[in-house]
This record gives sequence, structure tokens and C-alpha cells, in this order.
Amino acid sequence: QVQLVESGGGLVQAGGSLRLSCAASGTTASFNLMGWSRRAPGKQREPVAKIRRDGITIYADSAKGRFTISRDNAKNTVYLQLNSLKLEDTAVYYCYAAVNLTPDYWGQGTQVTVAA
Repeated sequence: QVQLVESGGGLVQAGGSLRLSCAASGTTASFNLMGWSRRAPGKQREPVAKIRRDGITIYADSAKGRFTISRDNAKNTVYLQLNSLKLEDTAVYYCYAAVNLTPDYWGQGTQVTVAA
């Protein structure tokens, strides 16, 4: 059974940084796509960033220039470096893994809270 386990969330002041990690277990297969989405209070889940197995990355406009996604294929782990955090980045961040192009597995979520 495939499981994605996130870590690294927490409370940070505006302008600060956090690094999120998401490790996939229960499989030796390498996922074509891994990524992050988030859900802010009272809002729908929205994409943040995704990365292909070959390293190609795609970012939401809100993440460009501030967030960096990376992955370690050998460890089936994806990371999200969050810099210059803003109040509006407060959300639960979810990682996902896709065998092809659409998410097949989701993590349980990790809370990121940005304080003034």
C-alpha cells in the first residue's frame, strides 16, 4: 500500500521560510509526477507546484519566484522550499504522486501558518 507522508510544516513569521518534505513508501516504482497543492481556510484546494521525473517543474503564479520544488527519485521524495512567506500562504499543504499525469496518491497534509 502506497503512503505519502509529509513533514516540515509549522508556524513562521511573514517573510520567513519553511521546507516541506513528502516521502512515498510502499512501492519501489518511480512516479512520473510529484507535486504539491494547498487548501487555505474557506477556499478550494489549489495547485502549487509539480515536478516530473526528468526534473521539469511547473509552478502556480502564486509560487513563482518564492517556492522551489525538487525531488529525489532514488528516495521517492519530493520537497517544497517556501521562501518569503506571506500571510496568504497559510494553508494545509498536500503532496501527491502520479503514475502518469493525474494524482493517484495523496498525503495527509501538513499545516503551514504564516503570522504577521
